[in-house]
Amino acid sequence: MSERNDASAGTLGHYRRNASGFREGTWAHDVSQNIAALLEALAGRDGASSAARFSILDFGCGPGRDLLALSRLGHEAVGLDGAEEFVRMAREASGCEVWHQDFLQLDLPASRFDGIFANASLFHVPSADLPRVLGQLRDTLKADGILFSSNPRGEDVEGWSGERYGVWHSLEGWRRYLQDAGFAELRHYYRPDGLPREQQPWLASVWGKVA
Repeated sequence: MSERNDASAGTLGHYRRNASGFREGTWAHDVSQNIAALLEALAGRDGASSAARFSILDFGCGPGRDLLALSRLGHEAVGLDGAEEFVRMAREASGCEVWHQDFLQLDLPASRFDGIFANASLFHVPSADLPRVLGQLRDTLKADGILFSSNPRGEDVEGWSGERYGVWHSLEGWRRYLQDAGFAELRHYYRPDGLPREQQPWLASVWGKVA
């Protein structure tokens, strides 16, 4: 097994073993700021209506918290996760379609989605695989599609944190990956909102697909 596949298998194994605890520990987390950032970018596109119903891929949907929120807001939300336990939980919680796919073995339809919501998920993709994965996400977006991402920030280092593999991107490093993959930056911000920068471990960013 390659090191990158081992990273995927190890990370998914952790989530499978701890699915119930993860759900209990994260279900009440408020990421409405992130959902709003994606929806505002989608509504701000040329010709978009503020009341439009968007097709959104919740990439790394976990147990379905954000999938449910997007669906309740009236959007066509589709989930994707690599852990079978999360796929089952997300389907039960949201009633939405949920795809069981490993991030490193994606099979996505072309030009399917208006937006992608990648909240605390893309940082699990090893840097060697990230250009390919971002290209696949770009291809599954419509011509004027929007990608939202939120990752724990760092100094462009990667490796194991306990049983999970991750990459801690800097803003500059993340920009290079996204721009090289055919995205243009629309905005970025740090979370949690309203705290000093040293107390904001999360980097959130919004990107538009370049024609």
